[in-house]
Amino acid sequence: MIQRISNIAGIAGWLALAFIAYATLSPIEARPVLAGPQLEHFAAFALMGLAFGLAYPNRLLLIVAFVAGAAIGLAQDMLGPYPIGIYGIAKTVVGFGASSLGAKLDVENAGARLLVTLGFYLLHQAVYFTVARGMVNLTLNWSWSHGILAGLANGVVGMVLYFLLDKFKQRT
Repeated sequence: MIQRISNIAGIAGWLALAFIAYATLSPIEARPVLAGPQLEHFAAFALMGLAFGLAYPNRLLLIVAFVAGAAIGLAQDMLGPYPIGIYGIAKTVVGFGASSLGAKLDVENAGARLLVTLGFYLLHQAVYFTVARGMVNLTLNWSWSHGILAGLANGVVGMVLYFLLDKFKQRT
């Protein structure tokens, strides 16, 4: 019985993800309208998160990062002039990667934190660039020097935030 619920929840989660991808990447006039856009976004991500949580109970951190990355990216897309979904896709990939590698890397080392933050920033920019150029036909130019400098700046800010958050972490 539990296995059957897990299987059905997995199918529902993947269908919700497919619906989100379709609604995000399709032209505005072809998008289904069920309610207001904020309610639709919230309901779709809540359904996807709940379904994946039931389907994969041993991977809740991965699911939370996946859903949170997508939701943050879509929220960021709603504030900008570009089509909705570009940041959502990039943040989903980074959230998935960060949660997958987070448990496997030694992130207590400041140098490792800087390199991981730099790497995920560059991954985010590469996915964003690929989606914007390849799927949406936006005219963007890639600059390695700008990407590395911005990634290093993000890494330094991340190291400061990690240091501050470590002060609040309870040691066991």
